[in-house]
Amino acid sequence: MFIDTHCHLTDDYEKGIDTVIKEAHDVNVGVMICATADPADIKPALEIAQKYKNIFVTTGIHPDYTDSNPTQYLTEEILNNPFVIGIGEIGLDYHYNPQTRVKQIELFEKQLEIALKHNLPVAIHTREAEEDTASILTDKFQGVMHCFTSSWNLAKIMLDRGFYFSASGILTFKNADSIRETFLKIPNDRIVIETDSPYCAPVPYRGKQCTPSMVIETAKVLAQIKNLQIAELETILFENTKRLYPKCHVKL
Repeated sequence: MFIDTHCHLTDDYEKGIDTVIKEAHDVNVGVMICATADPADIKPALEIAQKYKNIFVTTGIHPDYTDSNPTQYLTEEILNNPFVIGIGEIGLDYHYNPQTRVKQIELFEKQLEIALKHNLPVAIHTREAEEDTASILTDKFQGVMHCFTSSWNLAKIMLDRGFYFSASGILTFKNADSIRETFLKIPNDRIVIETDSPYCAPVPYRGKQCTPSMVIETAKVLAQIKNLQIAELETILFENTKRLYPKCHVKL
């Protein structure tokens, strides 16, 4: 069984959520972890997890939403929900809004403290913010570098701090040689996979809306990089995800 460790099931899917989940199950993607970005997505994500089998949630506020108060959304009730297994996606993104750097850091640090208080792993978004990310994410935190496309230098730092690294459909892109090289270097016991759907559709689906079933294409490329049989990789990824998210109570 494969696990899509990061997808946005609260977004609008052309096929409809029922079909999206069925198609995933049909290709052995038996577990999906629904990440939130907009705080308005948290309640709908929990409703999806309640309705469908083997769907879990990471609740967090993306750096685009710097005016949000995390304590308003990441409440005790939410974080004690059995379907909530982590805090994410959270982090820093200076690509579009570098002028909000100070507010982004403030939002990031508040959510990290919430994660620490509740002993929950974090799913980290970082874009053009490597120095600040490395400075803030000390080894007292645990989690995953979501959709990792940053440098090997940042990967080395975060490996030393015990973090996992998630490969997305970007790994399959023709111009992603440097990312493939980074994942070749990352130890097998620190990798997981995701779609980040409905974004980042892998080859051969580029240009189409991404769905969790497409995580299989990323797995195929990752298996080639790691010189593993797909069944070997399946077991490795499953066990890694269980260690990353201890509250993800599923069996292979």
